[in-house]
Amino acid sequence: MTDFIINPFFRPLYVMLKPAGARCNLACRYCYYLEKYTYGASEPMDEKTLARFTADYIGMQSCSDVLFTWHGGEPLLMPVSFYERALEYQRRYAGGRHIDNVMQTNGTLLTDEWCEFLKKNRFLVGISIDGTQEMHDRYRLNRQGAPSWQNVMRGIGLLKKHGVEWNGMAVVNAYNVKRPLEFYHFFKEIGCSYIQFAPVVERKKNGMLKSLKNTESEKDSLASLTEESITAEDWGNFLCAIFDEWVRHDVGKYFVEIFDSVLANWVGEEPGICAYAKECANVGVMESNGDVYSCDHFVFPEYKLGNIRENSLASMFYGNRQQDFAKLKSRSLPRQCQECRFLFACNGECPKNRFISDCYGNPGLNYLCQGYLKFFRHAAPFMDWMKEEYLAGGAPANIMNVLNK
Repeated sequence: MTDFIINPFFRPLYVMLKPAGARCNLACRYCYYLEKYTYGASEPMDEKTLARFTADYIGMQSCSDVLFTWHGGEPLLMPVSFYERALEYQRRYAGGRHIDNVMQTNGTLLTDEWCEFLKKNRFLVGISIDGTQEMHDRYRLNRQGAPSWQNVMRGIGLLKKHGVEWNGMAVVNAYNVKRPLEFYHFFKEIGCSYIQFAPVVERKKNGMLKSLKNTESEKDSLASLTEESITAEDWGNFLCAIFDEWVRHDVGKYFVEIFDSVLANWVGEEPGICAYAKECANVGVMESNGDVYSCDHFVFPEYKLGNIRENSLASMFYGNRQQDFAKLKSRSLPRQCQECRFLFACNGECPKNRFISDCYGNPGLNYLCQGYLKFFRHAAPFMDWMKEEYLAGGAPANIMNVLNK
């Protein structure tokens, strides 16, 4: 961290690309991105923008490994030919660097042709699926209001058929959060070894998602939570229930991103996700029209850094505005967080969720704080054991031998 303060260029840069903009073939009820049509990012990315980004992104990297992350909207709304051109530009500008590609998709548009392309070019694919058919179809509907689970499962079957590496990204909402073990067992049953949980915490005003600067009173913020949003209590219960099974049977076998990230913080390593880091990472987003924003959760006009057609990525991400944005996460922690013995484990979590008041009346406490606190208290003895095992040169997975004697 000291190196970063002295020279921000030591810090890796990641930018999620949204080549299809806000377009998506689904209309998930909890989606926070649909309103972004109003920001002029609904048109597909043109080749000039793609080429400019690729050259700039690769050229400014300080590491020999470069990761391209294709996101949405729904990135499969772009044709295979678009990604073939993207790979051509990557090869042209690679300059000896090793390049990987990751794609996050709802999976409903996958075909044999797509999977052959993804396998041939070694894409890692993230599939958005919210659990069992009943859980998933509660909120993840297509634009005609029809359920999408069967099409997602068909897509997963195609990925398996073609040997494409894939992970699961599950949105935890007001419905599936009540059934944590059924939810977790589903992912194990379909052979999903890497699982990311994304809790729904969304607020609306006049039918639209709020700009994150508009954090009114705590009472108003809570009153405007969407019906799909979870409660802090349910989040804590959800994490504890799944953790109890994971720590006894699945450490090193199934990788649950939040557990791995918290364990990383516990042993003093960098977590695998920016939400639990001390500062907001250099993980920005570029819309299909070239507009660049500080973070995917902050795609609002006040967080626009510029446009790739007019500004370099270096000037946008290593400039004062983005550096101030990154540091604000730690600087804005309320007193309750600063006094918490588990601050190291979550670092206040994502700033997008920090809109209630702490016990002292200070603004900026995470809405999910009490849920995280319950989880950390519950998991602490196990995390402490795995930390000591790791620091002694052993594997954290050895805890299962102790618990299952």
